[in-house]
Amino acid sequence: MELGPIREKIDALDRRLVELLNERLALAAEIGRVKRNAGGQIYVAEREDAVLRKVSAQNSGPIRNEALRAIYREIMSAAIALEKPLVVAYLGPEASNTHAAAMKKFGASVDYHAMATVGDIFTAVEKGETDYAVIPIENSTEGSVREALDSFVESDLKIVAQLYLEINHALISDSPLEEITRVYSKDQALAQCRHWLQRHLPHAQLIDAPSTSRAVQIAKGERGAAAVASELAGEFHGVPIVERNIQDKADNTTRFFVIGRKPSGAVGGGKDLTSLLVSLGDEAASHSGALLKMLNPLASRGINLSKIESRPSKKRPWDYYFFLDVTGHYEDVAMQEALAELKKFCPLVKWLGSYPAVS
Repeated sequence: MELGPIREKIDALDRRLVELLNERLALAAEIGRVKRNAGGQIYVAEREDAVLRKVSAQNSGPIRNEALRAIYREIMSAAIALEKPLVVAYLGPEASNTHAAAMKKFGASVDYHAMATVGDIFTAVEKGETDYAVIPIENSTEGSVREALDSFVESDLKIVAQLYLEINHALISDSPLEEITRVYSKDQALAQCRHWLQRHLPHAQLIDAPSTSRAVQIAKGERGAAAVASELAGEFHGVPIVERNIQDKADNTTRFFVIGRKPSGAVGGGKDLTSLLVSLGDEAASHSGALLKMLNPLASRGINLSKIESRPSKKRPWDYYFFLDVTGHYEDVAMQEALAELKKFCPLVKWLGSYPAVS
């Protein structure tokens, strides 16, 4: 079989695809004008989720759903850029895992701003300097990012979306393995590679860095120094990869939140999650079974608890905030009833946001 006729068919399909993409983007630009006139949000998490679920359901192959979703994310990223230049903050510097997560969520057509700390990120969104931000919230191996959780206590920002990113760490250095005496990285990344480092670099000094990407910058050109970071960070900063996939667990995954000033609408059909911040206050100290009492209004209405975590309130000793992830949307009748009941005996019940569950 000659390749020429097949390639001609592919070229014809490509021309048609370009025409259809531009037609779709023109419609998206029209939607953007309507949104701006109505004061609506440009990025709508529940609409994005609906589109991705729809195209996945329509897919009969051979393209994998994961690849199809990646293509459509870029299409929607280009559409958003036509509607309004979107600015997204992330925990930097460039080429950090959070940068990779932000690009996975928003694509290549938005303006990304690297921030030095989680606190800086919250401030930038609160002041309107950026439209949204992507922050790491928990890792499957090392648990929650405490600074991120604590930032929600005083902030009025809302969680509008979530995503998961598989984390693969590499050892990055200008020096060969046998000459490495110092390893830089963020504390969580070092912890996720603890056993590998103990086996292969038992005498190396482990040094905390502000981020994995910054660790590569520090180690670059420093004889005997290495960094634990993503391959992307090594490539971005031009430092060789010494060893790949050095994380202790293969299923090392980090969960990220997208935060913004306005909440997301409901997806419906049991496909929403809601995050809450609850304090028991004096109830916990004076009554046995206080935690069970806190959960009953949810359980009795069929609202499932998927996560609970406590953090010190920092207001007085042994006083805690509880962070909860539950099924359903804030606007659901059952959720409203449960929260109203909680507020009768909990001094603080704060809605952190509702967002599409990851399919």
